[in-house]
Amino acid sequence: MKFKKGDKVVIISGADKGKQGTVLKILVKSNRVVLEGDGLSKVKKHLKPSQSNPDGGIMEVEKPINASNVMLMDPKAKKPTKIGYKTITKKVNKEDKEVKVRFAKKSGEVLDK
Repeated sequence: MKFKKGDKVVIISGADKGKQGTVLKILVKSNRVVLEGDGLSKVKKHLKPSQSNPDGGIMEVEKPINASNVMLMDPKAKKPTKIGYKTITKKVNKEDKEVKVRFAKKSGEVLDK
């Protein structure tokens, strides 16, 4: 999966289309991401009374979204972009190493520092 925790993304389809958030968690097996943001894909969960929560109640929880419904926000252009991979040479302990990094296809900006 091309997303990482902490990436800023925009939802491109569904009820929350156009809203922005950050990636909280990645569920690789089910190809879903959990987003953090103002009113993004939240559902109400009803809790039974228990010893730890004697009153019970209703709690709002972030619901996972399919990864195909979100796109990365380009840090330079501030628009949704696709993610690509390229190898760059990086100095590590006075040696040149080739490192595979992610980049935004719209602006060419390297995402992994």
